[in-house]
Amino acid sequence: MSELLENKTFQNENWSGQKRVSLEVANCSFVNCDFTQANFVDTRFMDCKFTKCNFSNTKVTDCSFRNARFKDCKITGVIFSEVNKFLLSWEFEECAITLCNFSGLNIKKSRFVNCLIHETDFFDVDLQEADFSHSDLKGSNFQNANLTKANFTGAKNYFINPLVNRIAKARFSSPEVLALLAAFDIVLE
Repeated sequence: MSELLENKTFQNENWSGQKRVSLEVANCSFVNCDFTQANFVDTRFMDCKFTKCNFSNTKVTDCSFRNARFKDCKITGVIFSEVNKFLLSWEFEECAITLCNFSGLNIKKSRFVNCLIHETDFFDVDLQEADFSHSDLKGSNFQNANLTKANFTGAKNYFINPLVNRIAKARFSSPEVLALLAAFDIVLE
């Protein structure tokens, strides 16, 4: 039987290094909590909000995120590609996302707004209508990603190869949109 946490607010709690299996978390808020090297297995986060939390090297094997909101969180080394691929909807705002992996996921309409997204992988991912507006994507990799109607207005430091990603009707800002030409090995003057 799984443990249920419901309608609670957790502030300044240290969950680092803990292993939690089959936890159900519904309508909870986490403020300034530390999840460093925590190991969540088959845990469901439903309608939860995480503010100023640290997710460094947190494991999320077979976890579900439904209507999860992350604001001003540090998220480093998280392999999101290991989550339950059928129960995902989340948004990230003003987060520092580094060395993470979102590969193989269907995360249409996800929001990554005003985030630092560095050295993060988006391989074989469905990001239709995703919002990356005003984010810094330095060193992040998009490969075989569906970016149809995605929003990159105000985003910077991205490299998206139009030959190996779908970008139909995606929105970009000038002059950053010129980065799309880098894949063609041409000289701009």
